[in-house]
Amino acid sequence: MWPLPSAPSFFPAQYTSRQLSGGLLLSCPTAGSPHTPKVLPMLAFPEISPIAFSIGAFHARWYGIMYLLGFGAAWLLARKRLADTGYISSEQFELVLFYGICGVMFGARLGYILFYDLPSYLHNPLAILKVWEGGMSFHGGLLGVLLGMFLAARKLGLPFFGLVDFVAPLVPPGLFFGRMGNFINGELWGRVTEAPWGMVFPHGGPLPRHPSQLYEAFFEGIALFVIVWAFSSKKRPIGAVSGVFALGYGIFRCLAEFFREPDEHIGYLFGGFFTMGMALCLPLMAVGVWLLYRARRAE
Repeated sequence: MWPLPSAPSFFPAQYTSRQLSGGLLLSCPTAGSPHTPKVLPMLAFPEISPIAFSIGAFHARWYGIMYLLGFGAAWLLARKRLADTGYISSEQFELVLFYGICGVMFGARLGYILFYDLPSYLHNPLAILKVWEGGMSFHGGLLGVLLGMFLAARKLGLPFFGLVDFVAPLVPPGLFFGRMGNFINGELWGRVTEAPWGMVFPHGGPLPRHPSQLYEAFFEGIALFVIVWAFSSKKRPIGAVSGVFALGYGIFRCLAEFFREPDEHIGYLFGGFFTMGMALCLPLMAVGVWLLYRARRAE
């Protein structure tokens, strides 16, 4: 079930677990078992309420606040890029931001429904509205943003990939905040691990798991931002910045998928390691390589 070398191989169903200070005690009550109790080191999961604050019947959830922080970061970074490049005016960017926000919200939700859990939402359509419970797909959000950028570019008379190149460096901070929202919600946890930084998640069973949300927050958020922002600081052929973003995200996400537990209702697609996230990243990486090749030939 857990193919990584770091995943313990002595976790049959008859094992029991008991949380200790700074670790987890595993023991097997079966008579004659060759296994002895073992303490797995782990970190305590910070049990943060998903509700940040309430005003009467209104509840502000951390997941929604993370989205607002992502949009705010994009707006602040855009001011810097507007000053440096003068590619579009502030008024034009307001239109771009509006299309981008609409694309993220509708695309991410629709993408999750289509890619990950369509039968469940067909059975309970009202659950589509419960965005505060999670269930947002990056790849769906990306398609939504690209559609929004297409409409904005058409309205403003700009080349599509030129506008996407402008927007691409603004995206990774939003990915960082989104993954932090996943972590606070205690969702999208990682695979079982013996690593000392493993955590027991509230709904992830009794065994310590990789905090894969934090891995993704670092690589897809911080590392990808540094790479794409630095690359975009110089004038590049149209499509090059978009290519670096697409290829970089695909690589980081595929690496993270080796530590992330696949969705229970989907599991591994094949080979005991290949997940839906990897499958969705392959065409994204292919597009990234094509854009970089196209940009290189244009130089």
